[in-house]
Amino acid sequence: MQSFETEIENPIVQKDIIELANKIELFNNGKIDEEKFRSLRLARGVYGQRQEGVQMIRIKIPYGKMKSNQLRRIADVSDEYSRGRLHITTRQDIQIHYVDLQRTPELWAELEKDEVTVREACGNVVRNVTASETAGIDVNELFDVSPYADAIFKFFLRNPICQEMGRKFKVSFSNTDEDTGLSYLHDIGFIAKVENGVRGFKVMVAGGLGSQPRHAEELYSFLPADKIIPVMEGVLRVFDRYGERKSRAKARMKFLLKDIGLEAFKGLIAEEQKAIEFKTVAIDADAYVASQPVSVEAPQVEIKDQAAFDLWKSTNLIPQKQDGYVAIGVKVLLGDFYTDKARLLANLIDNYAAGEVRLTLRQNIVIPFVKEELVPFFYQELEKLGFVEAGYNKAVDITACPGTDTCNLGIASSTGISVELERMITAEYPQYLQNEDLVIKISGCMNACGQHNMANIGFQGMTVRTPEKLVAPALQVLLGGGNLGNGNALFADKVVKVPSKRGPEALRRILNDFEANANGKSFVDYYKVTGERYFYDLLNDLQDVTNLTQEDFIDWGEEEKYVKEIGIGECAGVVIDLIATLFFESEEKIDNAKASFEDEVYSSAIYYAYQSLVNSAKALLLAENKKTNTHAGIVSQFDEFFIEGGKIDLGTSFSELIYEINKNAPTKDFALSYIANADKFLAAVRAYREAEQAKA
Repeated sequence: MQSFETEIENPIVQKDIIELANKIELFNNGKIDEEKFRSLRLARGVYGQRQEGVQMIRIKIPYGKMKSNQLRRIADVSDEYSRGRLHITTRQDIQIHYVDLQRTPELWAELEKDEVTVREACGNVVRNVTASETAGIDVNELFDVSPYADAIFKFFLRNPICQEMGRKFKVSFSNTDEDTGLSYLHDIGFIAKVENGVRGFKVMVAGGLGSQPRHAEELYSFLPADKIIPVMEGVLRVFDRYGERKSRAKARMKFLLKDIGLEAFKGLIAEEQKAIEFKTVAIDADAYVASQPVSVEAPQVEIKDQAAFDLWKSTNLIPQKQDGYVAIGVKVLLGDFYTDKARLLANLIDNYAAGEVRLTLRQNIVIPFVKEELVPFFYQELEKLGFVEAGYNKAVDITACPGTDTCNLGIASSTGISVELERMITAEYPQYLQNEDLVIKISGCMNACGQHNMANIGFQGMTVRTPEKLVAPALQVLLGGGNLGNGNALFADKVVKVPSKRGPEALRRILNDFEANANGKSFVDYYKVTGERYFYDLLNDLQDVTNLTQEDFIDWGEEEKYVKEIGIGECAGVVIDLIATLFFESEEKIDNAKASFEDEVYSSAIYYAYQSLVNSAKALLLAENKKTNTHAGIVSQFDEFFIEGGKIDLGTSFSELIYEINKNAPTKDFALSYIANADKFLAAVRAYREAEQAKA
């Protein structure tokens, strides 16, 4: 532990890392329930992977912006603790794999030396805040959304209101009406707007993908920028209290809004306003320090293959609003690259650009602030790294999640089929190297990490079963999804399910038909005209599983016969007293409340006390086998069974006691009394539990 204390200057980060190390030790000794330990480590970016005994570490890169020193630091950590490979996700994070759980605290400590965090990269928290990769350089943007994304990231990191929600919460920022941040599929999405000279955002809420995709609804057509933090806090408070907690499949915010409706949701947000300390939070965009390009002379270079260079320039250069500069889009196959390339890239951008890279939602890299006269030199240097494949953000640029390579939930290989489809398009449809309209995405399961159900053409990993009960890898083919801009979009229809080895033929037929009959229409518009039934008839014979060959039972990128394996890799936990564990956690939350009170952060102190009250009530309800699906349900159930049933006397109802939180401003006096009530309540329910155990 001493090394963490001496190497990390930030005491909050230091405490975080020491806590993770302590909890790992308690888990190893059987003193923490597996579910509780899982929740803790996930909120610190430590995720179990498919292979037993090792972890995936997700590194948070807020809104995809990363400085060269941070890229070097991540490369060093990957070499020391992993296998030297970096994976860019569809949420602008970086993942490294095959990490020993016991070494995760020291790994985190190493990252923090360059202000890189893993905190809340996974788990039921506010995940990485994503944004348009061209923020700050886009020729069409109203303003740079980076300062606002940065403010949201910092305000909610470690914020007690969003540490133990029922499910994850995703946030995005788009800098133009093109909505490149994909607001419509996020829990809350912000699209830049200006009204009467005031900066603000169109706000979308409760979107999501997964097995039941839902289009986000418009919460505000325009919200001034100084209101985005208070509004998001209200949304999170409502989601934390009323969101489902038991049934994981129904725990995302999209299900809450579907159940209660937008107007009721707005009403609940209004009820929280007294509890929210800051009614406005001004974000000083001018104080945000953006990267500055270096001034260098362009080295003389000789381009050996002019045709390849010209093609690359036509597909991989991005105009910038800053005169004399362009950005370079680097197509990264499957989002995977290695640490040796990462270091060379860091050196290149340090010496000849602005010392910054952007990670994109399509698993690529953007290098901003490249002088136009330096483009040939960059091409030459990037070619040495294997980073000049043409087709950035074009049809050949297929997005895919890790699938069965490392993910517990992967059903079929998304990476293997992605490589094959990119190869096929490049070879057979070279015109698609420059086609921005066609978006192809692949996920290894229904959870849609590859975002397959928002693509023009999507594939989802599945299985098929033959009449002889043999199981083969398969792909659900989805068609017609697309981003229409300004928060509007279409989700793709499920059309057919084909054995995986027939995926290329399915795509070939779709592209051939599109080429022959679309007559200049976009794929989305062409699909609207033709419809699901048309493509079902076109592809239906590929679904036949009575004629599979031996090759059909081997997934893409594999050599062995396919075996369906889901959910392998998480360690088995030790059975312990869950009720006692919940009481122990209630104590911890009260301690956190008192610490926040001492620091004069009264809103946090109050919320920690609220969590303790809910936790303590949940403990007794679980002991009586009562439902604990939502916080609101816990409150009403406790009143019904324990208060109205005359088992516990609080002198008031539990709902009156706990819901003081949204009837009072977060003052010092209220914080003091609310913490005291949480303390008394814990003592009361513990005494009841001990008395009941004594009777038994």
